[in-house]
Amino acid sequence: MMLWLAVATLRHRKGGFIGALVALFCAAALVAGCGTLLATGILGTVKPERFAAAPLVVTGDQNVHGIENKGKGKIKEKAKPVSDHVWVSAALADQIRALPSVKSVATEVEFAAYLPGGPTSDSFGHGWESASLSGLTLAYGRAPAAPDEVVLDASTAAATKLHVGSTAPMRTAIGTMPVRVVGITAQGFPSQAAIYFAPAEARQLAGHPGQVDAIGVFPAGDPASTEKDVKALIASAAAGTVPAPVVHTGDSRGPAEFPDSANASVRLISMGAVLGGTSLIVAILVVVGTFALSIQQRQREIAVLRAVAATGKQVRKMIGGEALAVGLTAAVAGAVAGLPLGAWLHGEFVALDIIPANVPVVLSVFPVFAAVPATVFAGWAAARISGRRATRIRPVEALGEAELKPPRVSFVRALFGVLAIAGATVLTAVLTGLHTDAASTPVCFIAVLLWCIALALLGPWVARLAAAVLGVPLRLSRVGGYLAANNLRAAAPRLASVITPLTLMTAMACTILFSQTSVADAATAQRAAGNIADYVVGSKVPANAAAEVKAVPGVRTVTQVLHATVRTGLNNRNVLGVTPAGLADTLDLGVTDGSVAQLTGPDTAAAAYGQGYHVGSQVSMTLPDGTPAHVTIVALYSRQLGFGDLVVAHDLLAPHVDVPMDDELLVKAPGVPRTALAGALKADPGLGIQDRVQAQASNNDAGAKIGYVTLGLIVAFTAIAVVNTLAMSISDRGREFAALRLTGATRRQVRRMLGWETAAAVAVATALGLAVAAAVLTTYASGMTRGTSGAAMPLGTLAVVIGGGAVLAGIATWLPARAALAAGLREG
Repeated sequence: MMLWLAVATLRHRKGGFIGALVALFCAAALVAGCGTLLATGILGTVKPERFAAAPLVVTGDQNVHGIENKGKGKIKEKAKPVSDHVWVSAALADQIRALPSVKSVATEVEFAAYLPGGPTSDSFGHGWESASLSGLTLAYGRAPAAPDEVVLDASTAAATKLHVGSTAPMRTAIGTMPVRVVGITAQGFPSQAAIYFAPAEARQLAGHPGQVDAIGVFPAGDPASTEKDVKALIASAAAGTVPAPVVHTGDSRGPAEFPDSANASVRLISMGAVLGGTSLIVAILVVVGTFALSIQQRQREIAVLRAVAATGKQVRKMIGGEALAVGLTAAVAGAVAGLPLGAWLHGEFVALDIIPANVPVVLSVFPVFAAVPATVFAGWAAARISGRRATRIRPVEALGEAELKPPRVSFVRALFGVLAIAGATVLTAVLTGLHTDAASTPVCFIAVLLWCIALALLGPWVARLAAAVLGVPLRLSRVGGYLAANNLRAAAPRLASVITPLTLMTAMACTILFSQTSVADAATAQRAAGNIADYVVGSKVPANAAAEVKAVPGVRTVTQVLHATVRTGLNNRNVLGVTPAGLADTLDLGVTDGSVAQLTGPDTAAAAYGQGYHVGSQVSMTLPDGTPAHVTIVALYSRQLGFGDLVVAHDLLAPHVDVPMDDELLVKAPGVPRTALAGALKADPGLGIQDRVQAQASNNDAGAKIGYVTLGLIVAFTAIAVVNTLAMSISDRGREFAALRLTGATRRQVRRMLGWETAAAVAVATALGLAVAAAVLTTYASGMTRGTSGAAMPLGTLAVVIGGGAVLAGIATWLPARAALAAGLREG
C-alpha cells in the first residue's frame, strides 16, 4: 500500500522531486567519473612503441624493494618504482645472443636530444640497431653511418619540417651539435620523438659505457621456451645482483619502455580514490539537505497520513520507496554520464602534463556498477534520515506540527553534531604537524567536510541564531525586510537547508583555491629569498653552456641546477643537484645547522629540516636509475618548499637521470650585462636568460593543477546544489505569495522580501564558509610551511568566490520566484 502511495506521490508531485533527482544525478556522475580514473590506474595498460616488434625485452628492475613494518609483528614486502630507466650490462646481450633458442638480439640506448621545432620533452636519441625493436623501416634515404648523421621517425620529421639532406642544430646533454638527416622512417611514434644515430655514436652520446637501456630478444622458435632460457641465464649470470634484470613480454613491455607510467598509475589511483571518497561524502551531505527540504515542504501531507492512522513505519517506508525510485532513475543516468566525465578528466590531466599521454583512459562498467548502488543507498539513507523527525510525531499532534514546524533538534542529531565538531577540531589541529602535500591535502578536505556536516546537523539552531541576529537590521526595511525577518524566524529549517550548500560551496572553493596559493606563495617567497644569483639561464641546458657562461669576463660563479626524484627506503624525496663550488654565491638555503661549504662532493648532502636527519646522519638513497648511493648530511636548511627535501652534488645526480640537462644555471655576475651572456650562448638560441625575479614568477606547480581540476568539480557540484536548494525552497511558496498579494503586498515588495531572505542566507553562509576555510587553511599553511608563513587569500580571488556565490544565489532566487509568483496568483 505505501509503495503504491510512493509511486502516486511521484506522479503527482513531479516538481517536488526534481531537486532530489538533480542532486543524485550529479552525485552518480561525479562518483562514476572518479571511478573511471581509479579504474584507469588499476586496469590501464601502456602499449609499447619502440619495443612493439620485440617479443621479449630485458631491462633493469624499475622498482625499489623494501620491507614495511605494519605493526603488531606484521611485515609486508613492497616495491616502489624509480623515476627513470634502469640500465643493464651490455655483456648480458652477448650472453643471451649465444643461447640456441635465440634468433637475434638488438640493444637499445637512449639519451635526451632536441631539434628545433620538435617536442620539448620526450625527445630521445637512439642507436639505429634498435629500430628493429619497433619494426621501423626506411621510407627515404639510408641508415646513419657518420657521427653527425641521423634518421628521424616520420612524426618527428613532420614536426620539425626536416627532410633527407637537411641540417639542424641538435641539443644534447654534452652540448649543441650539427646533424644531417640521411633517412626518414615510414612510421612514427605517437607519444615521443625518436632520432637514430650510428650505434657507436649513440652509445658515446648516451654516456653509459658498457651498459644498455634494454635488450630486445627475437626467439628462434617457441617464445615461451626462449623466455624460460633467458630467465634461467639471467638467474645464473646475475647471481648476487640486487635487483636482477627483468624479462618483459606482452603488455609488460609498455611500462618497461615508459617507466613514468607506473607513477602515473599510482597517481590516478590516488586521485580517483581521494576525489571519489570526498565526492561521495559531499553527495550525501547535499542529498540529505535536499531531501530534508523536500520533506519539510510535505509536512501537511505527512500530517494527514498520520492523522488517518498511517504508522510512522509506513510513512518511512513510503518515503524510502520514493527515494529508491528517484535514486535508481538518477543513479543509472548519472553513472552513465560519469563515463564521459571521467574521460574528460583524463584528457585534462594529460593536457596539463600530470599524466603521460600514453596512459589511455579505461572506460569500464565497474565505475557504473559502483556508482549506482552507492548513489541509490545515499538517496535512500538521506530520505530516511530526513523523514525520521516528521514520522515520529503522534497522530494527534500531526496537523499542528505541520503548521508550526518548530526548529527542534533531536538529542541524537545534536550528539552527532557535537561529535562532528570534535572530529573537525582534532583534524584541524593535526594539520599543523603534517608537512607534505600527500599527507595534509586529504586531511584538509575531510576537516572542511566535518565542519560543514556539523553545521548541517546543527542547522536549525544556527539558522535560528542567524535569524535573531539579522532580524534587527532587516526590520529597518519597513516592508520587504520586515517580512523577510519574520519568515526567517518562522521557517528556520528552510533557512538551514539553504545555508548548508552555500556554506559548503564557499568553504570548499576557498580551501581549494587558497591551499594552493598559500603553499605556492610560500614556495615562491623561499625561492626568491634563496636565489641570490644575478641571472638564471634555462631550461634544458647542455653541459658546455656552463663553461661558456663561466668564460664571460666578470662572471664569478655558475651553479648548475638539476631537479630529480630519489627514494630513501620506499619514500620519495625531491632532490636538487648543484655544483658545490661557490654555492653560497648563488643560493641561500636558509641553513639552520652545519654549513653548505661542507657540501664538497658526491658523498655529502644537505637536508631540509624536519625529516628526522641531523648533521652527520648517514643516508642511503636510490638514485633515479636505481643506483644505490650513500651520503653524509653536512647541513640542515629551512627552505624546503623552495628547494626540495635534499640538496646533493651535481656529479652524483647527473649520470643517473634520463635527461642529464640542467634545469637552470644560476649565474653570479655583478655588473655584467645580459647581452654578454647572450653572446656566449649564441650557439644555443633556445636558452633563455632571466633575472632572478622573473625566474621565480615562471614557476608552475603540478599539484595546483590537480587541485584546480579535480576538486573544482566538487565546487561545481555544490554550486548546482545551491541552485537546486534555493529553487526548491521558493517554488513551493506559491500559496504564501498569493496570500501576501491578497493582503495588499505588491509584487515588488514580495520580490524585495525574497531578496532580503537570500541576502541573509548568503551573508550567513559566507561568514560560516570563510570561518571554516580560515581555520583549516591557517593550520594547513602552518604545517606545510613549518610555521614560517600563514594562509594566503588574495582579495581579488576571494571577492570572485564571494561574489560568484551571491550571483548564483540571486539567479537561483529570481528565476523560480517569477514562476512561483505567477502560480500563486493563479491559485489565489
